[in-house]
Amino acid sequence: MKRPVRWLAALLAVLLPFAAAAQQQGLEIDIVGGNAAALPIAVVPMPYQGAGGAPETDIAAVITADLNRSGQFRGLPLGDMVERPTRGSEVSYPTWRALNQDYLVVGRVSDAGSGSYRVEYELFDVATQQRLLGFALTARGNAMRDVAHQIADAVYEKILGVPGAFFTRIAYVTATGVGQGSRYALMVADSDGYNPQTVVRSSEPLMSPSWSPDGGRLAYVSFEGGSSSIYIQNIASGSREQVARFRGINGAPSFSPDGRRLALTLSRSGNPEIYVMDLGSRALTQLTNHFGIDTEPSWSADGSSIYFTSDRGGNPQIYRVASGGGSASRVTFQGSYNASASVSYDGKKIATAQGAGNNYRVALMDSSLGSARWSTLSPGSLDESPSFAPNASMLLYAAREGERGVLYAVSADGRVRQRLVLADGNVREPSWGPYRTPR
Repeated sequence: MKRPVRWLAALLAVLLPFAAAAQQQGLEIDIVGGNAAALPIAVVPMPYQGAGGAPETDIAAVITADLNRSGQFRGLPLGDMVERPTRGSEVSYPTWRALNQDYLVVGRVSDAGSGSYRVEYELFDVATQQRLLGFALTARGNAMRDVAHQIADAVYEKILGVPGAFFTRIAYVTATGVGQGSRYALMVADSDGYNPQTVVRSSEPLMSPSWSPDGGRLAYVSFEGGSSSIYIQNIASGSREQVARFRGINGAPSFSPDGRRLALTLSRSGNPEIYVMDLGSRALTQLTNHFGIDTEPSWSADGSSIYFTSDRGGNPQIYRVASGGGSASRVTFQGSYNASASVSYDGKKIATAQGAGNNYRVALMDSSLGSARWSTLSPGSLDESPSFAPNASMLLYAAREGERGVLYAVSADGRVRQRLVLADGNVREPSWGPYRTPR
């Protein structure tokens, strides 16, 4: 019997059992792969040079961890740094060339008054001895990790020409307990798993979190009251509103790129179909009308198309329909089972949960070079729910390891994987948030 995906699980109103978890604990990071072609970079420790207490965050360590996780860089271990410059005038380029480093980041931390700190940093090209970046950021002590992520983003973009996605957030669902004692939570954390915050708690299942394009709201499915309904939660204020509680299935919400519409799956007419709701008027537009199961809508970056999962051809595959309506066309043809599409910002990559036999793995269809090329990004037997980072350099996905549900982040080339595990617990339904605007 083929394993049901999220939409069929919603149809049956069941979820996989979860083991007990210590929900308040953060996510653990474990790099399980590597990229031999990654660019060598040294991020030198940035000492505190003020008079008061130093910030708790090791800025250089966070930057290095971010760059390593991307798979595009290989940070020099701290023990191999024979010199510790803090500004450009102290850099001895022959030293770093002898250490085979392509790039060098140096900096320092000072007081900025009123409990804030000033972080000054510089990025150098070791071969050309050129300074590529030189900026200062100021923030309070509890925001030093944000500062480090922003520096990593700037370094990533300057060298690779693509915006970094470290100063972003992820959403996911956790569960604790078993049977009548089960408890569920919708969580939000930094992209590296730190600073987890509970957004919603419930004694009934929570599913399918979806970010608004401004990162301020989450749409999700709740089974409180015994049936499915869709809510939109304001993360900052904690307020929420119910937007769909029709007869039958209310599932798989997905914000449009302009944040004004919500694609969703409804069975109000008897069969699961794709609809678009105008969030201002609550008017519904039905996009599909087929005897098959149509679900899991996902918008293209320009909002002109919606990708969705359908078994209208006999097995689940990815289809595309214009967001204003029209006939649907099939997108995936390799593999007998493709579901849960996540589409990159440029529309050239589509990640799916691809099934073969009893194995379900995350696969990537890449059309960057013209014809579609497929690659497998995950090695597990029960991997699902892929979600692209906003720059499409990495993906989140959910996996089962024994009785534990875990999250992985994998580079789009599949060469680096990062395990994000809730300690002793169970994590599912990941969703990578949009770019954030620094305050």
